[in-house]
Amino acid sequence: MKKTIKKLIIILIIIVVIALAALLIINSIVKSAADGRLLTVEDAASLNADCILVLGAGVYSSGQPSPMLNDRLEYGISLYEVGAAEKLLMSGDHGRKEYDEVNVMKDFAIDSGIPSEDVFMDHAGFSTYESLYRARDIFEAETVIIVTQEYHMYRTLYIADKLGLDAYGVCSDPREYAVQWYRDLREIAARTKDFVQCIFMPEPTFLGEAMPVSGDGDVTNDK
Repeated sequence: MKKTIKKLIIILIIIVVIALAALLIINSIVKSAADGRLLTVEDAASLNADCILVLGAGVYSSGQPSPMLNDRLEYGISLYEVGAAEKLLMSGDHGRKEYDEVNVMKDFAIDSGIPSEDVFMDHAGFSTYESLYRARDIFEAETVIIVTQEYHMYRTLYIADKLGLDAYGVCSDPREYAVQWYRDLREIAARTKDFVQCIFMPEPTFLGEAMPVSGDGDVTNDK
């Protein structure tokens, strides 16, 4: 009996070690996708990308963006203002009527002086993978500047590379965020999930007819 328990413990330890090694290897591979792809706002000014892709984050019931989303929007607007791209693509969760990230994001940009027609909304950006897949297939973007926080950027650029996008990242981290340690921990699992997802390349929840980002952003308005 003791020998059996000892063998089971050894097997369990081996499994744990292999799993941890796999996590470390996958995280290293994912993070390497950002090599040479992280830019400042000033560096990105000359890219002339198809669009600036601002990834969604939480919004409050009051209709105000969370601090993390606020910073992504501020950086996205700065990129637009320096001429890095002529269009903004706001991609986030608008899967139910009572929760709407993308209209909050577009309203923020318009309030900052950006013409409505230069701001597209992706109402079905339910995940990082889906936002990038739809940026390519629905909005027909090829060269994109992605705006998100650094901890999230590595996975984002990895997915973009696997989808064949010419993507660059501008990290929006002007301050520290509450419980960032939890996001960092969760991101390890998210990188592993998307590493596997990029092997199989499933279609996003919704596709639909093309709305080229070179056109009029008001075609994405829903109110």
